[in-house]
Amino acid sequence: MLEKIRVVLVNTSHPGNIGGAARAMKNMGLKSLVLVDPEKYPHRDANSRAAGADDILDNARVVATLEEALEGCSVVLGTSARDRRIPWPLVDPREAAATCLQTWQADHDAEVALVFGREYAGLTNEELQRCQYHIHIPSDPEFSSLNLAAAVQVLSYEVRMAWLKETQQPTHMPEVEATGMLGAAPATHDSLELFYEHLQQTLIEIDFLDPEKPRHLMARLRRIFGRSQLKKSEVNILRGILTETQKAAHGEIIQRRGENV
Repeated sequence: MLEKIRVVLVNTSHPGNIGGAARAMKNMGLKSLVLVDPEKYPHRDANSRAAGADDILDNARVVATLEEALEGCSVVLGTSARDRRIPWPLVDPREAAATCLQTWQADHDAEVALVFGREYAGLTNEELQRCQYHIHIPSDPEFSSLNLAAAVQVLSYEVRMAWLKETQQPTHMPEVEATGMLGAAPATHDSLELFYEHLQQTLIEIDFLDPEKPRHLMARLRRIFGRSQLKKSEVNILRGILTETQKAAHGEIIQRRGENV
């Protein structure tokens, strides 16, 4: 579906915004960019802002009119920040993405255009009348104007999310432990009890815990480690530390890994 989405930028004045839009597209897997009468293009600022999305710029089509840019498209959606006198189907970015998906589901060869207007004025009424749907990004009304590349990013993201959901691809990263041990086996109850016994004995040997007056220290430590949901390998690391601590407490010479006697 993503290759059937055509991003159309109309009369863009700042070449850096073209590069930023290209980067936003590539981030989300969109490839087709059409530029309608850009004021300055090609331009080094566009390539600089593209930041690795130069292939999008290299393959971009430059045309003179919006009609040329929309040729062959089945559905056209245009971004609009202002209320218009003529009522028109108005959708938010998520609904726009759903429209893209529905169009693709009905015809895998159908192309959809997402049209973005000028930085300073958006699309004209005449240009908006060439769009079946108007897209309004519900930004804060006190500061509603989005940078062109940011608007492209919002729409591209929603289109990608709709496509990922349709193709049943994951949209979130699996939970990863801080240790990076994804899927590591959890510590067993028996191994935890042995660890707590080892911990208590070590604390006694270094005079941190008075066995005659424990003051609930071990219960508190159990709560701390219990919240951590320790893995088997983590318990092994902790017990290794305790063993070395005991050796140091008894004045034993500790041979560090990699050192020769």
